[in-house]
Amino acid sequence: MTITADVAVIGGSGLYSLLDGAEEVDVRTPYGPPSDTITMGQVAGRAVAFLPRHGRDHRHPPHLIPYRANLWALRSLGVGQILAPCAVGGLRPDLGPGTFVLPDQLIDRTGGRERTFVESGAVHVNFADPYCPTGRAAVRATAERSGMALEPDGAMVVIDGPRFSTRAESRWYAACGGTVINMTGAPEAALARELALCYTTIALVTDHDAGVDGDHGVTQDEVFRVFKDNTERMRALLLAAIADLPSRRTCPCPAALDGMQPGYELP
Repeated sequence: MTITADVAVIGGSGLYSLLDGAEEVDVRTPYGPPSDTITMGQVAGRAVAFLPRHGRDHRHPPHLIPYRANLWALRSLGVGQILAPCAVGGLRPDLGPGTFVLPDQLIDRTGGRERTFVESGAVHVNFADPYCPTGRAAVRATAERSGMALEPDGAMVVIDGPRFSTRAESRWYAACGGTVINMTGAPEAALARELALCYTTIALVTDHDAGVDGDHGVTQDEVFRVFKDNTERMRALLLAAIADLPSRRTCPCPAALDGMQPGYELP
């Protein structure tokens, strides 16, 4: 019997054990293997797939994550809705370590990544609002009900990495309207849209970015430590939000390809 799921979590550092006692599946795609095996389990009576974005051993740096394979694999398992937790740097002084942010916009500053499934034809998906409105509403309602503080919107700047920003770059991103900064949010969100998937990012601030304040730049140890310290909070938010996601998708995301010939056969 084919194993399927309707919800997926693409996780970052420290969330690899989100689902307990679950089954692992290998999925092949036209774009190679995904980052790792996919864990299938149950949350609140719903079938859920979990994919570690960097691999369980963190083998994939942000610029070399197989984004196309990851999204294709999840859709091939029947996934329609994705929650995508990630670590970010705060670009405002009030967004310190431990703050949760629910971005509503994205500024893509990456380059050289495989960022689309389109290889022929005129296929231009609407990406004005990159995140699913229904998914964002569910996460926000979950946070409010549990009393968890959550910044309700903001623009996430995505850079290639793997290095952190200079102070000048950081200040420029903030001046351009950025709220938080990250290395994995693009092209992940755009690829989800090209597959007509619902995609919602939940960002955990692990540090103030270099241009905000302080006498030292961002360090990897700092990022990993803060994310680890807040893993249980993120886990609780994710598990509750999964239960709040609607079983029927009525948002605009499923219609992203209506009237188009995408040039690729959807899984």
